[in-house]
Amino acid sequence: MNTVEMLDELQNKALHDERLKYRFLKTKEEEDALGAFCRVCRELGYEIYPMDVIQAGDEFYATMKRSTNGGGENSPKLEGEDDLYEMFFASLDQPGIPDAK
Repeated sequence: MNTVEMLDELQNKALHDERLKYRFLKTKEEEDALGAFCRVCRELGYEIYPMDVIQAGDEFYATMKRSTNGGGENSPKLEGEDDLYEMFFASLDQPGIPDAK
């Protein structure tokens, strides 16, 4: 399983488990939020490190950029699409999804 697939699986688990969702959301309060996030991932058995998340985001963005207007220099900037970490939390922070407190 690649990093994107692991993050997707973890995101789905967090959406169905309030305690897990809360654990992930609490990592955002840490000084090294990405490092804390990756630590929780590893505790759950997913070998994810900060550089894995960054590299997977870059690769994901590059693939998307190539698919728009042929990926040339005139391709529009896809705001935020290169940050898998923030995309992971976007669905967890959605209104209507109660926070576990």
